[in-house]
Amino acid sequence: MTLFTTLLLQAATVPAVAATEEKISILYLLKEGGVLMIPLLLCSLLMVYVFVERWQAIKRASTVDPRLLVKVREQLMSNDLQGALQTTRNTQGPIARMIEKGLTRAGKPIDQIEKSMENVGKLEVYQLEKNLSILSTIAGIAPMFGFLGTIAGMI
Repeated sequence: MTLFTTLLLQAATVPAVAATEEKISILYLLKEGGVLMIPLLLCSLLMVYVFVERWQAIKRASTVDPRLLVKVREQLMSNDLQGALQTTRNTQGPIARMIEKGLTRAGKPIDQIEKSMENVGKLEVYQLEKNLSILSTIAGIAPMFGFLGTIAGMI
């Protein structure tokens, strides 16, 4: 027998040492992390809240009534400007508000209509981007807390 096979046979006959598995919970890690884990936990909770809130707002804004444009077009083809305005006012969403602004400027030069609709679009985008600066601020601050915690742990 070769040395290699002898070692394999010896390893197979030696009883395996039972490895004890330690279950580490998140609460245990937070407690062991020290005081600097509290701001990190608060930052993560705030980030999750802002993310979910913005996701829901964008999801709500992205739902468009597919019949809105068809309805407005039909009303405009039949020269019912007031009916088209009423339809856009009764419909929720950024597209309806942009169309409403364009319809209120009907009869004016095209460039004025376009500019007013662009302004409304910019306001709608601003509303959708609200609170996103919080995410970027926390994304910059949280690693600093982590580094500080590492240094404090080494000391």
